[in-house]
Amino acid sequence: MAIESASREGATEGTPPQGTSTTEGTSAPDGSGSPGLRRASLGVADIAFFVVSAAAPLTVMAGVAPLAIGIGGIGAPIGYLIAGATLALFAVGFTAMTRHVRHGGGFYAFITRGLGRPAGFGAATLALLAYNGMQIGVYGLLATGTQDTLEALWGIHVPWPAIAVAGVFAIWFLGHRSIEFGAKVLGVLLLAETGILVLLAGGVLLDGGAEGLALDSLTPGNVLVPGTGAVLTFAFAAFTGFESTAIYRSEARNPERTIPRATYAAVAFLSLFYAFCVWIVIQAFGGSQIMKALATDPMGLFFTATTHYVGGWATDLMHIFIVTSIIASQLAFHNAINRYGLSLAQEGVLPKALGRIHPEHRSPHVASIAQSVLALVVVAGFALAGADPYQQLLLWVNTPGAIGLLALQAVTAVAVLRYFRRIRHEEGRWRTVIAPSAAAVLMAGAMWLVISKIDLMTGAPFTTNAVLVLLVPCAFLLGILLSLRIRRSRPEVYAHFAQEPDGEVS
Repeated sequence: MAIESASREGATEGTPPQGTSTTEGTSAPDGSGSPGLRRASLGVADIAFFVVSAAAPLTVMAGVAPLAIGIGGIGAPIGYLIAGATLALFAVGFTAMTRHVRHGGGFYAFITRGLGRPAGFGAATLALLAYNGMQIGVYGLLATGTQDTLEALWGIHVPWPAIAVAGVFAIWFLGHRSIEFGAKVLGVLLLAETGILVLLAGGVLLDGGAEGLALDSLTPGNVLVPGTGAVLTFAFAAFTGFESTAIYRSEARNPERTIPRATYAAVAFLSLFYAFCVWIVIQAFGGSQIMKALATDPMGLFFTATTHYVGGWATDLMHIFIVTSIIASQLAFHNAINRYGLSLAQEGVLPKALGRIHPEHRSPHVASIAQSVLALVVVAGFALAGADPYQQLLLWVNTPGAIGLLALQAVTAVAVLRYFRRIRHEEGRWRTVIAPSAAAVLMAGAMWLVISKIDLMTGAPFTTNAVLVLLVPCAFLLGILLSLRIRRSRPEVYAHFAQEPDGEVS
């Protein structure tokens, strides 16, 4: 373990006041004597399940990958490898910092350590916007996905608001339960959604594809095409949520090892699996016919391939597993939001009640209720406005979330650089200078890429897109303004913001 200096911005000596985060402890910080989060309950696989489930692999492949192929052609698989390599580079500095920062606040704790408290408050506010945007917007996808499944299998039509509201209650129930229960649920659902894609891959490989298996997706002429930038936009969005490993630190077994391993495992799995599945569906139709198949039925690409190479029964399962894939993603983001809310409540920034832990399930159950109520309000608002669940609830609410997470990653990479310049450590230049520097540049580039291609993601007019993009810097600025107000009105909360769980200067 590195030896760190005794003083730096973002941490102040002294005993933490009531309300300081102590999520690594065994009791709540509110003086009530209620239990804290369940310690040492999650292993590498459990945390990886949360991260990979948040990305919703089956939904990304069946619902988004056809768009990437349509824009980037048969070289689209490489886009997922490039995005994965970029995020793995970010993970180098990110995971190095997890060994030094034991606070459960994830992004905002890291940014506070490296760039100071005002930036940390900005990051906390942006994280709440981003994770809530990612989670709540997907209720629109859950509604449309469930509608499609019910109509395809049984000819039943259910109004989308009813499905979305039922989804909110289902996610609340699952999030209310213990973290081990959630990990088991996600493990089962993840195996189901990846298993059906593996079946498709096996069928294509055994049959040899439509035109014989080919590696022309790897050739520079097919990769370096005008649509590559747009493919990268979809690819980066497909990894959303991978960085949430750090917020499970207080519940992880041996977090110094578990968190980095889970992070790398999730990024490696997603990048390789995505690229492989996109390549498989191209082989299913053949390089010369894939664009024709896309023009005929883009959203049915994976379903048609599954019917041909595996069977209609597998296509029926794919319809069902897309719904469970979305539910798994919802639960993973719901748990992440709850832990951000819990941490900020224990800091004294959010209402104290959000920091309560359920005595039996050891879950942040009040934060779970609050997040579910917010989701209900947003879903009801879109429903009453007569909005489209996919084009508006999903895309309009998700987009600031995706951009916000990319922004947080870019700022975190800069924070890692500054943090390790200001302390004594034994991490080496690769982890503390070279990789974070490259990651900061690449993540900023990825964010610019997404913003420049935002019309492809939303299909909305310029004014709507401008509002969606501007929500991200506005949220960060709001957090900075909040920090200045708290510094004046509640200096003890400001002084101990993002401090280490046991009150030590770290």
